[in-house]
Amino acid sequence: MNDYEIMLLLDPELAEERANEIIQRIRDSVDAAKGTWDGHEPWGRRRLAYEIGHRGEAIYHLLLFTAPAETLAEITRVLKITDGVMRHGAYRRVQGSTHTKAPAQIPVGAPAAAAPAADDSAAPADDTAEAAE
Repeated sequence: MNDYEIMLLLDPELAEERANEIIQRIRDSVDAAKGTWDGHEPWGRRRLAYEIGHRGEAIYHLLLFTAPAETLAEITRVLKITDGVMRHGAYRRVQGSTHTKAPAQIPVGAPAAAAPAADDSAAPADDTAEAAE
């Protein structure tokens, strides 16, 4: 048995009942394989870095469970063909990792902190170049 997490991106226009059915189907697969369901963290609606299927947003869910590798293969096979699932990623969890909450969202239109200002690019890297002249 291995610890896994699945990041699930669902269509934002999907009915909440259908989203719950998809998650319950994964949970049933884990339970049927004698695995353990460790948690479900709904992260909510978030903007995508790029559009997927002409959609700019998705509803994120983090699913945490312990199951055999064969069960994970079956779950990913089912997610690939399930309508309403935009993307999913299945990963082995790092031992001792705990997810307490979703990362904070960056407000739309907020300037990136890492982007250099236009004035800084023309300035010399250090003052030694000016002193040498």
